Amino acid sequence: MAERRQALKIMGAIGVSCMFPYEADELYGQHVHSDGTEAALPAKPTAFNTTEFGLVARVADLIIPATDTPGAVGAGVPYYIDMICASNESLKRTMLAGLRWLAGMRFASLNETAQIAVLETVSKSAESGGDGEPERFWRAIKSMTADGYYTSRIGLRDELGYKGNTVLDHFPESQIPEH
Repeated sequence: MAERRQALKIMGAIGVSCMFPYEADELYGQHVHSDGTEAALPAKPTAFNTTEFGLVARVADLIIPATDTPGAVGAGVPYYIDMICASNESLKRTMLAGLRWLAGMRFASLNETAQIAVLETVSKSAESGGDGEPERFWRAIKSMTADGYYTSRIGLRDELGYKGNTVLDHFPESQIPEH
């Protein structure tokens, strides 16, 4: 779990400076009040029904589980995904197809080990060029989970250590060997 979280942390840091498939004001971290607190989460999802939203939350939680900091669910990522899908019909169709696929295999009733095995299988297929509904779903939910988490207060400040508009007397040296 820690290796997956470390990989996602790196992807999130990279993602902050890359192009997103969403409008800039749709990034989760943009939804803050002027007093520095995050906007309240919606009372209920708008793009998904309760069962679908539960599957979104479970998959997001498996992608970025809670460790010493809250995971995707604690950061409100399922609501971020719901918000994005509510405003993007094509992405919503991709997500709904993937959620139907998960529901068809009774994903919610599987134990955590079996759930992770399902996601690892579809991840490998997606990485090797698979382009079926499960692979498109996986790429979409993985991307939205990382984007939502690492643009939330929890992901950006607590996990990545972003301090906001602060003056640095120097830039920290990269610890990544190839840089």
